[in-house]
Order: sequence, then structure tokens, then C-alpha cells
Amino acid sequence: MILSISAVLLFGAASALAVRTNSAGGGAALVLFLFGFFAAGTGAYEPIHNLVQASADAIAELGN
Repeated sequence: MILSISAVLLFGAASALAVRTNSAGGGAALVLFLFGFFAAGTGAYEPIHNLVQASADAIAELGN
């Protein structure tokens, strides 16, 4: 069974966690940026989406 989750939902949950725990590091900043990016769907969507997709594919390949 494959579980598919929306990037907006994933980064939204991570953003809520980062804000709730008062995280102020670089990782929290990246999560908040990605959540805003995916929620807004700006003109930079395509290159950033490709980068995130390639990263996800690379992580998935590590498990194989």
C-alpha cells in the first residue's frame, strides 16, 4: 500500500510543529519557506518543485 501525502499538508504540519516548539534554526526556516512556497504557487514553482521531487526520489532510492 502506497501512502500519498500533499506537500502542502506535510510542510503545513511541520510548520505548525516548528512554530509550536519555538524552533529558530535553519531547518525550521526551510520548512516554513517550503510551506509558503507550496501554498502560494509562485512563478518559481517549477524549479523548486523539481528540486524537492528530485530530493524525495533520491531519499526513496536510498531505501532500495
